[in-house]
Amino acid sequence: MSTSNESTIAITAAPAEATTEATTEKPTEAPTTAESTAEKPTEKPTEKPEKATEAPANNVPTEFSNALKQAESYSKTLHMSKQAIFDQLTSEYGGKFAADAAQYAVDNIKADFKKNALESAKSYQKTLNLSKDAIYDQLISEYGGKFTPEEAQYAVNNLE
Repeated sequence: MSTSNESTIAITAAPAEATTEATTEKPTEAPTTAESTAEKPTEKPTEKPEKATEAPANNVPTEFSNALKQAESYSKTLHMSKQAIFDQLTSEYGGKFAADAAQYAVDNIKADFKKNALESAKSYQKTLNLSKDAIYDQLISEYGGKFTPEEAQYAVNNLE
């Protein structure tokens, strides 16, 4: 049995090193890809067609497409902000997705976050009886909606 344990330790160590290398490369790639996807389709030719279609292409990892489906559900039913969706997807109490899968989801979701902020604001107004100033604060709070100031202002401006 000690041979089996030694093998397990060796196997565990190898992916950890690979993960470290991948993690080191990802932050460098992510900003470049996000900024230049439309400008340089040659860097990742499979990403541009995926974003142009409604459903993810077959070469998207299952975890990524599942994270996207869950993100769409959070947006449509709970009217969450982009940051709140990311946090929920990666939460140990939520989706438990890896950060790269959650990032893929929030980058590819087709959602109107201003509309989500407005729906959340209406809920705060109706159920909590909050003032517009308090609603704005709740929408942008890191403990609340986590909407951007622009999304929150749109919501408050469009309340009745």
